[in-house]
Amino acid sequence: MKHAGSVVEAERGSARAPLDRPVRILHLEDNLNDAELVRDMLDNDGLHCEIVRIETRAEFADALDRQRFDLVISDFTLPSYDGRAALLLAREKSPDTPVLFFSGTLGEESAIQALKAGATDCVLKQRPARFVSAVRRALHEAKEQATHKRTEKAMRKDQERFKSIYESSKDAIAYSTIDGLLLDVNDSFLKLTRYTREEILMKTYQNLTPMEYRKLEGDIIQNVVRTGEPAEYEKEYIRKDGSLVAVSLTVFVVKDREGQPDGLAQIVKDITKRKRLEEQFRQAQKMEAVGQLTSGIAHDFNNLLTVINGYSEMTLQALKADDPLRSNIEQVKEAGARAAALTRQLLAFSRKQVLEPKVLDLNAVVTNIDKMLTRTIGEDIDLVAALTPGLGRVKADPGQIEQVIMNLATNARDAMPDGGMLTIETANVELDAAYAQMHMAITPGRYVMLAVSDTGCGIDAETQRRIFEPFFTTKEQGKGTGLGLAMVYGIVKQSGGSIWVYSEPGHGTTFKIYLPRVEAPTEAVEPDTARARPPNGTETILLVEDAAGVRSLARAALQVYGYSVLEAANGNETIALSEQYQGVIHLLVTDVVMPGMNGRALAERLTTRLPQMKVLYVSGYTDDTIVRHGMLDAGMAFLQKPFTPLALARKVREVLDAPPKQD
Repeated sequence: MKHAGSVVEAERGSARAPLDRPVRILHLEDNLNDAELVRDMLDNDGLHCEIVRIETRAEFADALDRQRFDLVISDFTLPSYDGRAALLLAREKSPDTPVLFFSGTLGEESAIQALKAGATDCVLKQRPARFVSAVRRALHEAKEQATHKRTEKAMRKDQERFKSIYESSKDAIAYSTIDGLLLDVNDSFLKLTRYTREEILMKTYQNLTPMEYRKLEGDIIQNVVRTGEPAEYEKEYIRKDGSLVAVSLTVFVVKDREGQPDGLAQIVKDITKRKRLEEQFRQAQKMEAVGQLTSGIAHDFNNLLTVINGYSEMTLQALKADDPLRSNIEQVKEAGARAAALTRQLLAFSRKQVLEPKVLDLNAVVTNIDKMLTRTIGEDIDLVAALTPGLGRVKADPGQIEQVIMNLATNARDAMPDGGMLTIETANVELDAAYAQMHMAITPGRYVMLAVSDTGCGIDAETQRRIFEPFFTTKEQGKGTGLGLAMVYGIVKQSGGSIWVYSEPGHGTTFKIYLPRVEAPTEAVEPDTARARPPNGTETILLVEDAAGVRSLARAALQVYGYSVLEAANGNETIALSEQYQGVIHLLVTDVVMPGMNGRALAERLTTRLPQMKVLYVSGYTDDTIVRHGMLDAGMAFLQKPFTPLALARKVREVLDAPPKQD
């Protein structure tokens, strides 16, 4: 016999036990014989049980608080307690534990009420054969119910996890019927399309798709539904305000429990930034390719123009004022000068011109050309200078920066035929990583901004994409070459900066230039005194030029101005000539780009043997043999082709008169 509250363990187990551990049973029973009967019946049936027998309400409540049971077996009538109260307490403290009444006094009406109140089953003690099957059924149902609840809990957890991902995803997610009716979208989808949830759920994905994408998208979705394979593609969405946004979509089929297509899910990424960067990259590649082409053309053309312009000038000097041929030659010279200006613009665009950079205060540059700007834009346009005090310094060619401002001002004037306002603004700016991500040519850092804004007619998006291309112009025939903004672009790029245009038709235009900020004192811009010096001389000059026409012109020009000239067509001839010549060679004038030995290598070789000889480099465009990214080394003398005989003579005189270079 066992005492109340003791634990009864079955002495033998059975393979038929539904659990891999003993079945824990709480038995509310005051009759010890009946308690033994229950134990023996379960033991004989092979159920491995741990039974806690109690008699009072207090013991019952305490047992439920201390331990979790697999089954409660209760008599219905006890001296100090009754089954109804026990059932209510069990449902309160352990709602998932099955309660089985095993009683000799349980009538039909009481049994029905007990079952309604939550009892699992009711068995009369007079029918003990049914008891064990009732126990097994109760345990089995409890196990199934527990499994079902665990499954439901796991499903709810998965749903909550999915909902959290769904709602917090930065990617837009949408669920629709197979034919495209939107059934659910996340907040990112609403943000992307700018609709409210109520508005979007009345639409199909076709409503959001521009006409040119619909057939392609329809074919893709048909294939997704037919094959069950996801698809990735790009298109645009029409937002609520009518604007378009570029998107990348992944579309896949959602299936029902039978595995049949039940709907479509779309994961949508906003690729506006990527598209913008791709466009910038393509544009940069195109500009680089055009730059390579134009620089090559300009190089060869400059040699031709040097000959044309040079002999035109020399011929005019030889003709009398009333010579009938003088007008013809003047027309040739004027055309040559215009062609030379075009090649300078081409070289500026292709970043192959030679710059002489200095540390500048852009405020001073703007102030210095204020009067010239006023004359350029006319009286019907107000000029406003918004210059930031304490502006940082930049390193650039002052003359080229002035040219940039003048070209942008001229462009602005043409956009305001009826007058308006031109604003030139400077500022110190910090461009961060976020800005750099949107503008591929920018490196995060400290910059000085120069902005030129007008209140003119504005520029449409297509024109903005091509605005810096050489020979692209929206002006009527004969009104422009299309090289002004191309030259601005090249100068800014060659100076290490970036330029961006911001405009909308009817709302004016702003060009923003960002030049890297430097920590160095401002350098004074020295006045050009070369024109005041007589260009004549008697020194000996070693002239090296592979283009025969240019070499012949340069020799004749220098001889006219009194110089003795030794000439050669390439590096090897020059070295041999210098070794044979017994006199003093005062100056080497050499082309830069030549077959075989280039001008820089030639000069370095000769000055090793002739250290007092000075050097003047001549070229139609820059080359890394004498310059670094278009920037002259300090103290290096350079003459840009095409040049006139007078310009050559003045530059030669300037170099000869300059003090010796200090090592």
